[in-house]
Amino acid sequence: MSVLSGKKVLLGITAGIAAYKTANLVRLFIKSGAEVNVIMTPASKDFITPLTLSTLSKNPVHSTFYDKEDENERWNNHVELGLWADLMIVAPATANTLSKMTNGTCDNLLLATYLSAKCPVYFAPAMDLDMYQHPSTKVSIQKLKAFGNIMIPAGYGELASGLVGEGRMAEPRDIVSFIEKDIAAKLPLRGKKILITAGPTYEAIDPVRFIGNHSSGKMGFEIAKSAANQGAEVYLISGPSSQTIEHSLVKRIDVTSAEEMYNACHQYYSLVDVAIMSAAVADYRPKNKADQKIKKKDQTLTIELEPTKDILKSLGERKKEQLLIGFALETTNELENAKSKVKRKNLDLIILNSLRDAGAGFGTETNKITVIDADLKESAFELKSKKEVSKDIINIIIRQLYV
Repeated sequence: MSVLSGKKVLLGITAGIAAYKTANLVRLFIKSGAEVNVIMTPASKDFITPLTLSTLSKNPVHSTFYDKEDENERWNNHVELGLWADLMIVAPATANTLSKMTNGTCDNLLLATYLSAKCPVYFAPAMDLDMYQHPSTKVSIQKLKAFGNIMIPAGYGELASGLVGEGRMAEPRDIVSFIEKDIAAKLPLRGKKILITAGPTYEAIDPVRFIGNHSSGKMGFEIAKSAANQGAEVYLISGPSSQTIEHSLVKRIDVTSAEEMYNACHQYYSLVDVAIMSAAVADYRPKNKADQKIKKKDQTLTIELEPTKDILKSLGERKKEQLLIGFALETTNELENAKSKVKRKNLDLIILNSLRDAGAGFGTETNKITVIDADLKESAFELKSKKEVSKDIINIIIRQLYV
């Protein structure tokens, strides 16, 4: 999964011959999982059609503040577009547009949107050799960088004039790669390693039956995605779960039993900066597993159980510099039980769920949590989607790491 996945990308296209490359640029952004809106200067339509770009982006292309031919046409709100974007890219960025961006000239929708944008702005210069080397262009580029804009360097090669030199717009694949690397380098969890457990464990009774629970693993998988999206390298240890994850920074380790999860956690624990134990690990397992399927009989069946190893407590005993976060799913005396676990298991944080809260717990798309820290301070959150809850948890961890 690309760091661009889920990002809102605003692509500004100006009137340079390199505009023809933007069809492939839009396609690559979409392929990376981004949502794309396109703004074209009116003159750029001479180089590539809005129809091509709207088809590829699956969104209308914006060019003017309103359509003079359609009295019912809505105003294209440049402020709204600028605030919508997570990042803006001007590609190709001609000498004319660079100069206007530098001096605040605002004579088209693209420039008005640029001046309204609150997000990071990238620009990919594209022009002929002499124009690129002109002192005025160099001044424009220097000023735009000083404003905080990010330049995607022009390439070297044959230009439209037939000259050979600097001034070619970077190739679409290189533009996307440059932006991905720039975003990744600034992510708050870059360089951090996080261990996350998810899902249930199954404790075998015989070769076909087990003791388990209703955990789907969704909460743990969402936490893994949120951590990876913030740059962390994630070891996701999952019990049996139908959840899937595709992210270059997530390594999934599948286990079945509490014993297997215990061993996997201890294998990776010394490597990580943070451990988040969100799995619903069985507290007990059958003392003796039958080698053959147990046949049904008229009399009752008694299965002797023994406790499983307490993974969270064992990690707390071995904790060095790691942040250790536990989960508590309670039905009674929720806060008291959760707070006692913080002290008994040497935790930095515990995430409390109550099955008495509607929309929380196993098998739901939502969750409602209370976070308790090592000083037993409580922070309660409203009912949210598990995706949003995972973001809240990761943001809390980021603050803990950089206090």
